[in-house]
Amino acid sequence: MVNFRGPRIPVRWNGAATFKLSGYWDSGSGKICMVGSGIRRLNSVNVVLKLDYPSNSSILTSVVNGTLQSLGVEGALDYFKPISILGLSSMSYKYTLIGRETDNGGFRIYDNMENVSLGLGLGSKVCSIIRGTGKVELTYTDDCSAVNCTFLGGGIEYVPSWMYLNEIECSDSGKVRYLLGFRNSSYGRGWLHIDPDTTLVAEGAWDGKKKRLGLVACRILDSTKSLSKGWVGDCSIRLSLSVPATFSLRNRSVIVGRIWSNRSVNDSGHFGSMAFRSSGNRNPRLEGLKYEYTENEYVRKSCTKKMTGKGERGKYPIGSSSDMRFDMIVKNSKGKLAFGYASPLTVGDKFYEPFPIFDSAAQPNHSHSSVLNVSYVMSLRQNPHFKLGSGVPLTKGIEFSTEGIYDAKTGILCMIGCRHLASPNESLRNDLMDCEISVNAKFPPVSTKDAQPVKGTIKSIRNKLDPLYFERLQFTSTSIYNVRAKESVWRIDLEITMVLISNTLACVFVGAQLLYVKKHQDVLPFISILMLVFLTLAHMIPLLLNFEALFLENRNRQNVFLGSDGWLEVNEVLVRVITMIAFLLQFRLLQQTWSSRIDDESHKNLWVSDMKVLYLFLPLYIAGGLIAWFVHLLERPHGRSLLHVDRMIYQKPSFWGEIKSYAGLVLDGFLLPQIVFNLFCNSRERALAPSFYFGTTFVRLLPHAYDLYRAHSSTWSFDYIYANPGMDYYSTAWDIIISCGGMLLVCLLYLQQRFGGRCFLPKRFRESTSYEKVPVLTTE
Repeated sequence: MVNFRGPRIPVRWNGAATFKLSGYWDSGSGKICMVGSGIRRLNSVNVVLKLDYPSNSSILTSVVNGTLQSLGVEGALDYFKPISILGLSSMSYKYTLIGRETDNGGFRIYDNMENVSLGLGLGSKVCSIIRGTGKVELTYTDDCSAVNCTFLGGGIEYVPSWMYLNEIECSDSGKVRYLLGFRNSSYGRGWLHIDPDTTLVAEGAWDGKKKRLGLVACRILDSTKSLSKGWVGDCSIRLSLSVPATFSLRNRSVIVGRIWSNRSVNDSGHFGSMAFRSSGNRNPRLEGLKYEYTENEYVRKSCTKKMTGKGERGKYPIGSSSDMRFDMIVKNSKGKLAFGYASPLTVGDKFYEPFPIFDSAAQPNHSHSSVLNVSYVMSLRQNPHFKLGSGVPLTKGIEFSTEGIYDAKTGILCMIGCRHLASPNESLRNDLMDCEISVNAKFPPVSTKDAQPVKGTIKSIRNKLDPLYFERLQFTSTSIYNVRAKESVWRIDLEITMVLISNTLACVFVGAQLLYVKKHQDVLPFISILMLVFLTLAHMIPLLLNFEALFLENRNRQNVFLGSDGWLEVNEVLVRVITMIAFLLQFRLLQQTWSSRIDDESHKNLWVSDMKVLYLFLPLYIAGGLIAWFVHLLERPHGRSLLHVDRMIYQKPSFWGEIKSYAGLVLDGFLLPQIVFNLFCNSRERALAPSFYFGTTFVRLLPHAYDLYRAHSSTWSFDYIYANPGMDYYSTAWDIIISCGGMLLVCLLYLQQRFGGRCFLPKRFRESTSYEKVPVLTTE
């Protein structure tokens, strides 16, 4: 089977072209010839594949050359130009160069590396480390303007700054084969492909005594540039790779090594040596790896004054707690924002475990070992609008390597930091570091109820005239403590339960009203049609609109805490079903009320009273909506922000969000049309069952009571399911006003149904035509 991926912009075929072939292989000459056709829509395309495939291969004889040719007539739709093929064989491979080079002492110039390297036993462990790293950064130790740095042979116009290690073979005996790909960018992946201008073929072996991996690398030569006549030659390139036994502030690479030429200095093929290292700040969790604190004395002297403060009372995270890592928003002096994270690398003499099995979140202030040595990784993601000194935009992410001390009694973190610098020409001598950076942070107490963030600064301690100086950066965490996260999960579960209970109670109370009017059918005409329309729409609209937008403003954020959306999906279905039942019951009550008036022409005056209610409230509701919108434009919205901390990002509710909140306020006063209706017709009929208007009011006011509890029990919230500020007005003032208003309406309706619709008016306004029951004459 042959798969051809084709050019980036396909001319004739979109995607991969697959051909099914069969033929013969001559084991003596190593030639293969096969014919076949494409599959699927290419079944009419006939091709021939010719390969020179060695039966026994070594690094010099492992190249596979060939072509894929069309059997069609030139100019026909099924014709394409010959495709050149270049590959490497793994059949019966023999390591021929690495053993000879090791015996001749070709790697002895770096024999001193075993004193600072880890002994990993068999080479397969090294392969797993290299496989996890994938790429390393090149550092040119010589000035490329004076020394030749074109170790790839001059086939490209740039000097590479990154090397990708693509594994071909890794044996348990420690022998390895690699394709070494070179680029001038760290973006993307180093796919296992062969480009003669940017690829080396290497074989090597792990030396357990010297604790290093030695590699002999060869260039892929192709004078015709056709790929079908390529071969391996010029094996003058050497690489030595080791795994450091110690991390420090300035060296946190899992892999370090050298590349050099074994040619003489006067030889035209000689090039300047270079070093390489993997990207730092990774925790490889290797046995025997240690961290060496090199800035302890300086940090303790500079942080003494900061550590003397007593800080707030309470418990703070201990160094090994998962609360020590956090996401953050960073703001520069211009107010521009960048996002990033901060995570410990080591705590004391141990590497940090981000998810420990036993996570003691805090320790009391009387601990005697509260001051700990720590090292951190602080990373900022790319943001072209964010600038870090000298007006250079943050077009690439940047990492700060820091180390210092943390005081668990006060929650103060004080560190010195380094950042890697790239030269104006990123591919030349990019080994500079700026280690004159101060990082300070203050953790809030774990025991506090307020959702305070971690706050801190990153600033340069260089002179302002120094080109590496940058103005102070302020950062604020966007993560929360585990205790708060657990409270949030409990709160979300509670709110889901309350949504189900509230909707169930709404069904129960409407059902009670239906039973009431079934026993007292003569009261049906005296129920306000406008009130029933409001209540019916309140259950119908959530069924018509996007339910997920109403019930879960952002499901993805909540799934971070719940781990799975299965529970939410089950409850969403239940809420839909219960809402549908409530709508049907409410619609049935509206239909019965409407029919009772249609069937009895003596109730025309009741229609007049209902129209008066409509004419009165429609302008009032419209005016109220406009006022709410204008207030929204003039002031910050009433809704609480996502996190009750000093957030730098604030999102205003949309116009429709404001309208939904106002609609919630209208529904809170659902009894108002009934009270005004009773006032106009001066009815004293007990049209509404006490269980209905008391119960429905209770369902409408319960979210406001819960919101008062939620606001005073914890100021942190991640999202709202019950008592959602996007569906009503929720604040301490609004909660009290709406609750008192709802109870007032209940009391007024109770008095009207007991003493008459105008019982609370002065006597001279009470007398009017009222509806009274009259005895019905019969023939008996």
